[in-house]
Amino acid sequence: MALDKDLASMQEARDLVNNAYAAWQIWAKASQEQVDRVCAAMAEAAFGAAERLGRLAHEETGYGFPTHKKLKNEFAARNVWESIKDIKTVGEIGRDDARRIVEIAWPMGVIAALTPSTNPTSTVIYKILIAVKARDAIVIAPHPSAVRCCYETATLMAQVAEANGAPHGLIGCMQNISLPGTNELMTHKYTALILATGGTPMVRAAHSTGKPAYGVGPGNVPVYVDRSADIEKAAKYIVASKSFDCSTICATEQAVVADSPISGRLAQLMQEQGAYFTTEAETEMLRNLLFNPEGGMNTATVGRPAMTLAGMAGFSVPQGTRVLVCRLKRVGPKEPLSREKLTTVLGWYDTDGWEKGCERCIELIQFGGRGHSLIIHARDDRVIMEFGLEKPVFRIAVNTMGTLGAIGLTTGLMPSLTLGAGGVGGSITGDNVTTYHLFNVKRLAYELSAPPPAALLPGEPVAGPSAAEVEATVRSVVEEILKIR
Repeated sequence: MALDKDLASMQEARDLVNNAYAAWQIWAKASQEQVDRVCAAMAEAAFGAAERLGRLAHEETGYGFPTHKKLKNEFAARNVWESIKDIKTVGEIGRDDARRIVEIAWPMGVIAALTPSTNPTSTVIYKILIAVKARDAIVIAPHPSAVRCCYETATLMAQVAEANGAPHGLIGCMQNISLPGTNELMTHKYTALILATGGTPMVRAAHSTGKPAYGVGPGNVPVYVDRSADIEKAAKYIVASKSFDCSTICATEQAVVADSPISGRLAQLMQEQGAYFTTEAETEMLRNLLFNPEGGMNTATVGRPAMTLAGMAGFSVPQGTRVLVCRLKRVGPKEPLSREKLTTVLGWYDTDGWEKGCERCIELIQFGGRGHSLIIHARDDRVIMEFGLEKPVFRIAVNTMGTLGAIGLTTGLMPSLTLGAGGVGGSITGDNVTTYHLFNVKRLAYELSAPPPAALLPGEPVAGPSAAEVEATVRSVVEEILKIR
């Protein structure tokens, strides 16, 4: 008798975790040379397949552009691997002779990895690499709308891993996706840690299982452009970043906060780059199109080109339009366009001076995306540092694209496709999550030169109160009792 969908999904999750756990018991004993050989081979194979996998992701989800997804796959394969290839994850990984401490890497076990539909194949590549490098096993739970491309990616990497000496079952990917099945994966007794990247409901579910979890969700990234900025560069970067893969990376700019002395010029330069500033009527059309009455985003608009969105909303734009820009005056539930928009619509706020710009940016961050990211274009180091000190976010990208800067492609940040939002954002870390986060560290701690207190050693006399002190204490207690009577 065939199982129904939920039961089939639950059984698949159990089988995959059991297989992964058996494989992990072997892989946990792998040498550093074995680990690095397998990971290098997987990274090379994924890089070579970046175009094909990007095309599959676009065909299945309909989001973004195949060429941009290819670039994200290449980033996940090459840049992520280059950033972790020299990290020691086996045996002794550190020694402090002065403190007499020896550090030893210890793998977590089986990682349950939830992946989004917006960056499906690239996130699978990245998560498999950082998990296997840490000597963990991993089971992928794709978003339901991106199952085929994720399964194809995980299967490719699993085959390459096994061909280079990894045990069968170390890398798995679910094909029958349901909420009960994903919950079974996350709560299974052999699941050691959850690595969840996606929407708020997914992240909340991961955190509610009782398992350790790295859960990272949405951002609402403002980009402040100061009067001291290189305006031409800022205009070019903002439009290019917002239009990259149709704004499907959570670190993409969501609203421009423009300093008034340069606001007009910035708008003009952005128009030259393909930005279209909507009329009030067109802005209202986009409000109604992008968001449901309860505030949720219309999934049919996610990852769509600007010209497609305009047509869906009911107005036309010039050929070559890359981004739709809406002038806004307030932030909060009464202004839906001040939310995160995983598509080619960008908010715009005019402000007078960096102090007012700082306040507006904090409003946007607090409304959605606390702890995530912020972009600033400025050449005044004082203003840059003030933004760094004041903003409740853990990535502040300076004079670069938000999309590519926050993930570590155009900055020195750790290359990653899972960006922690810290405690203020409900995450366990504010880091760009990488292989460091997927293994524990044991420490050998030798005695230092100072001996323990002599009174604690066996055979040593322990000083107590004298007979006179005992007699005085007894007398005091008796006197107190007599007073009470």
